[in-house]
Amino acid sequence: MTADGAPGALLARHRAVLPSWLDLYYERPLELTHGVGRHVWDAEGNRYLDFFGGILTTMTAHALPEVTAAVTAQAGRILHTSTLYLSRPMVELAERIAALSGIPDARVFFTTSGTEANDTALLLATAYRRSNQILAMRNSYHGRSFSTVAITGNRSWSPTSLSPLQTLYVHGGVRSRGPYAGLGDAAYIAACVADLEDVLAQTAGGVAALIAEPVQGVGGFTSPPDGLYAAFREVLDRHGILWISDEVQTGWGRTGDHFWGWQAHAGNGPPDLLTFAKGIGNGMSLGGVVARAEVMDAMSAHSISTFGGSPVTVAAGLANLTYLLDHDLQGNARRVGGLLLERLRAVAAGSDLVREVRGRGLMTGVELVRPGTDEPSAAAASLVVEAARERGLLVGKGGQGGACLRIAPPMTLNVAEAEEGAELLAGALTDARERLTAA
Repeated sequence: MTADGAPGALLARHRAVLPSWLDLYYERPLELTHGVGRHVWDAEGNRYLDFFGGILTTMTAHALPEVTAAVTAQAGRILHTSTLYLSRPMVELAERIAALSGIPDARVFFTTSGTEANDTALLLATAYRRSNQILAMRNSYHGRSFSTVAITGNRSWSPTSLSPLQTLYVHGGVRSRGPYAGLGDAAYIAACVADLEDVLAQTAGGVAALIAEPVQGVGGFTSPPDGLYAAFREVLDRHGILWISDEVQTGWGRTGDHFWGWQAHAGNGPPDLLTFAKGIGNGMSLGGVVARAEVMDAMSAHSISTFGGSPVTVAAGLANLTYLLDHDLQGNARRVGGLLLERLRAVAAGSDLVREVRGRGLMTGVELVRPGTDEPSAAAASLVVEAARERGLLVGKGGQGGACLRIAPPMTLNVAEAEEGAELLAGALTDARERLTAA
């Protein structure tokens, strides 16, 4: 029974007024009404262990008291001012992010989303370099705006071929598929660097930037060997090309080993720009760009942000970041995430639906295939997601053709919950396999 008093009533209303392309999970879509910690409840009173966190956005926990208190207190003072006025919370959060970024002489611009953050980074890079040529990774995803769709290398999320940019796609983001998959790590990096050099040789020169996710999010939590982007950086620096690290999903310690994803590729220094969003607001609409001052200040026109860095969202961000650092959630992601990855690999070993379990920290991808083949299976992924929901576990989907489960719980996940989630997923894999056989 939904909150409207009849099953399906809210879904009917949704379909009557919202776009048909607005995806909904599940054959019977859920209305989530509240959450606490790592759990959420739907309108029918069912409780779920949340292993997706609102697409990696509920970074610390549902209803985290420290964040709730900060939002409430700020809302009681003033909700909105815009960037036309000084904002103490915005300055304080910018100071902390600049210091944590690893970028020297950093400047921070706040936005309302990761899409807008990446859009802004593209604007800055193309203005600084006076070029609309962008390098992007195959299988990438950077947002849903006109400019970010233009640099998205995942066809499932590219609704138009029209573009304000000339985008050139290079190899390297997907380690276990593609023409270089059989190579060792060093040879793989060398092959990808050679591909980058070859692509650049086809251009007229003056490429503005390379944008890359250290771990591809929508792409199915794939990543290259550590050091790939450091090797790319040597080539980029020779040409004056900027490096934008898209940290919308990898930032804030989620990968466990590093606070930022780019730090796995730090051999030749930090990126020129990094973008962030999702987890920093723990559900509030907060994102942004960090860039060295020379790049950030290259804009020759006036600009403001009406909603970016609003008092309420940055108050949430400050409280959330403080909690994350004070409670070493990066360390928790490394420890509990490592345990979860180990358990999921053990579960996968007994299933012919699973091709690969990959990831780091609390970012795990489980790639599913048609049994007996190496062919990605979106149908299997959909069945597992449904079966997991029936057992009380929420997971996401992504990857090539939508064949990968995306598992990214809030970073306060404890050992007992990790064990429980792995057990629930094992049951869901069994249920899905039985349904495939029956079909």
